[in-house]
Amino acid sequence: MQNLPGLVVTGASGRMGQMLIRTIAGSGKARLVGCLERPGHAWIGRDAGDCLGGSPLGVLVTDDPLEVFAQAQGVIDFTAPAASVEFAALAAQARAVHVIGTTGLTAADIAALEAAARHAVIVRAGNMSLGVNLLVRLTQKVAQALDADWDVEVVEAHHRMKVDAPSGTALMLGQAAAEGRGVTLDAAMVSGRDGMTGARERGTIGFSAIRGGDVVGEHDVIFAADGERIVLRHLATDRAIFARGALRAALWGQDQKPGHYDMMDVLGI
Repeated sequence: MQNLPGLVVTGASGRMGQMLIRTIAGSGKARLVGCLERPGHAWIGRDAGDCLGGSPLGVLVTDDPLEVFAQAQGVIDFTAPAASVEFAALAAQARAVHVIGTTGLTAADIAALEAAARHAVIVRAGNMSLGVNLLVRLTQKVAQALDADWDVEVVEAHHRMKVDAPSGTALMLGQAAAEGRGVTLDAAMVSGRDGMTGARERGTIGFSAIRGGDVVGEHDVIFAADGERIVLRHLATDRAIFARGALRAALWGQDQKPGHYDMMDVLGI
């Protein structure tokens, strides 16, 4: 067991944090060596297993990233942009693989991650699911095959607690469509339509976001032309798919050179 990579989960009390703890602890492929939460959180100092209502795991939740990163080979991080940037610098110092599922990152945030990736492995993706990453590749291929007479719309739905829109996955899909067309997403993107918007401009890539209930994640990429439509769809019904993908990325990263990777690299597609 001691030969298995030791992993740290940040944002331990969150939906993904809890799922990651369970996934790592039950995987037989890695060891849970640390759980991180913000200072003052009620879980600090408690056993992670007890916090989840199960058997003790022998890992106490802490607010000190330096302490836990120093003993880890990997960090799995689904938190917030500012936190992920801070963790990236610390993970790089520890030479630990940093798997980032955080969304809503700015260009400045990504530049900071690029700097950290010169010293350690970073695997970053808006979605860690195998199915979603296959959908991304299909979206690129379909967009490449169709001209701008086909309107592209990315429609996504998530639970009411999600704070960013469009989702990171929706942006991945939009980026794939833009790359297939040979344009930049910044130039083609249209989101948040409201009021008298006028007719749709040719070649744009639209985004629509739905928030409600406990929806884990639903994404449609619609290619619409006169008289016909193509709809590519992925439905996530269990958050465990993201945890399994993140664990796979953390294990894959153990054998890689420093750099900034994504799930396409992990999956070899």
